Amino acid sequence: VQLQASGGGLVQAGGSLTLSCAASGATYATGWFRQVPGKEREFVVSIRTLDDKTYETDSFKGRFTIFRDNANGTVNLQMNSLKPEDTAVYYCAARYGRSSPIEAWKYDLWGQGTQVTVSS
Repeated sequence: VQLQASGGGLVQAGGSLTLSCAASGATYATGWFRQVPGKEREFVVSIRTLDDKTYETDSFKGRFTIFRDNANGTVNLQMNSLKPEDTAVYYCAARYGRSSPIEAWKYDLWGQGTQVTVSS
């Protein structure tokens, strides 16, 4: 299974952006993380393959939404009301195990990351 993330770019504060993660095979769940230089990779949201059940933390609830596009075989991250502090490299990741979705180390596969820059 390989992951390919895309859709990053430059957007003004308050704007929206949709990231896509294309996966070439089946996994238990797919998640999105983000990372800024000097900080640990941060969990954003995940979606379970079997039933599209999502898991998100309060940090992004109401602004970021994960959803599956079966027609294109992608797992997408819709980001609204973007803030300059959302600037980061965003990664999609997938895991085979039924583990907690938050810890990055529990994910087995990672995409290459896509840069999101939010200007003020």
